[in-house]
Amino acid sequence: MFNLSQVSKPIKTSLLVTILLVFAISTACVLIYGDYFLLGTYEKLNNDDVKYVNSAKILLNKHTLAYNSGESPSSFIMPGMPFVLSGLMLIFGQGDAAVIAFRVLQAALQAFSIYLIFVIANQLFNSRAALIASIATALYLPDYFSSGVILSETIFRTIFMLLICFSLLALKSNKTKHYVIVAVLVILGCYFKPHTGLFPVVLFILWLFNKVSWKTIVKHTVVISITMVLLLSPWWIRNYITFDEFIPFTKSAGNPMLLGALINNAAPAPAFFDAHPEYEGRDRASLFIGSDDAMADTAKKIMRYGFTQQPTDYLKWYTTEKIKGLYLGPYYWRMVFDIPIAYVYPPHVLMMLIGSAGLLLMLFNAVRQRNIPYMLLLLTLAYFTVIYIPFVAFSRYGYPNLFLIFIAGAYLIDRIISIRGRGRLA
Repeated sequence: MFNLSQVSKPIKTSLLVTILLVFAISTACVLIYGDYFLLGTYEKLNNDDVKYVNSAKILLNKHTLAYNSGESPSSFIMPGMPFVLSGLMLIFGQGDAAVIAFRVLQAALQAFSIYLIFVIANQLFNSRAALIASIATALYLPDYFSSGVILSETIFRTIFMLLICFSLLALKSNKTKHYVIVAVLVILGCYFKPHTGLFPVVLFILWLFNKVSWKTIVKHTVVISITMVLLLSPWWIRNYITFDEFIPFTKSAGNPMLLGALINNAAPAPAFFDAHPEYEGRDRASLFIGSDDAMADTAKKIMRYGFTQQPTDYLKWYTTEKIKGLYLGPYYWRMVFDIPIAYVYPPHVLMMLIGSAGLLLMLFNAVRQRNIPYMLLLLTLAYFTVIYIPFVAFSRYGYPNLFLIFIAGAYLIDRIISIRGRGRLA
């Protein structure tokens, strides 16, 4: 799958040039702009990026994973980002050099992602579609922003791409070793974004769709489950020893769930507060008082009220509006090369439209031809979209999924080129 020996030399050369250009531009971008990409400040610790750096220093110096908790242990986030940053700090020190190294690492991952996109699209379609997807991604400005910002999206997206690669390989080979690698990548993804944990459900659906025997399904399920449990055990043990309770991932779902329940980030209707006098302030701020569990309970109350009293508004909010929040706007929170977001929106929206049409074409062919690789891509995108519906849904969370839409768009463009070519020959 990763061997491109069957790909023509011109296409391989074009791919190599694209990869090198992406690495060079990404590296130049992060070195030139530096802390311009910071979303918060180290003094105030007022955004995720600076909090990650602070957590890494505490982990290195105090051997404690802390986040939003001073120097006290926390289970607010998964440990992936602090571990990567603290590892770089061990090598480069706790100053700017480690942060620069992190950004250069992300630039390298962006370049590597071009190769992975080519591998996936080449496996699904052909080398021309794969090159189209790779070049389209290389031209996408938010990728260069993502290289510079100190957040988990670039690392997670790379893990996600590898997960797709090895899932394709496992479904094709049916070998245990490939399913073990899939399980390892699922948990590696969980250490950055815990919602990856239910991804094996996608594989289960594909096994059923492909009429795999129950004996084989049970065998693969056991292998994946054991691998996942073993790799998550250190995190579970740490949480149980530290907090005296079983915490499978994090204790921070309440806030994003509550934020996700507020239509356009506004407080619910006054009638909600009439029905729930326990929120004495009767305003948005009063909803966010209390523990993570309390905020999760508040979110459920708002959802119950909304779906019973304003069903149309809340149904729209939890379907089309959440999907628009994930994909309609680009993940582009700082200008790159002085290009304003107004110039990034049109190509982003165009690619989303082309990609959506490509997804529909893939769906048609997947059902008609019982094409498992197509189904994997479609179900994976559906999974990583639906999983965000109960929570905050905005461009940062949709960004790691966009490569799937770009691949689908490349498929459509390739099919159009083929049809036009046949038409001219006729």
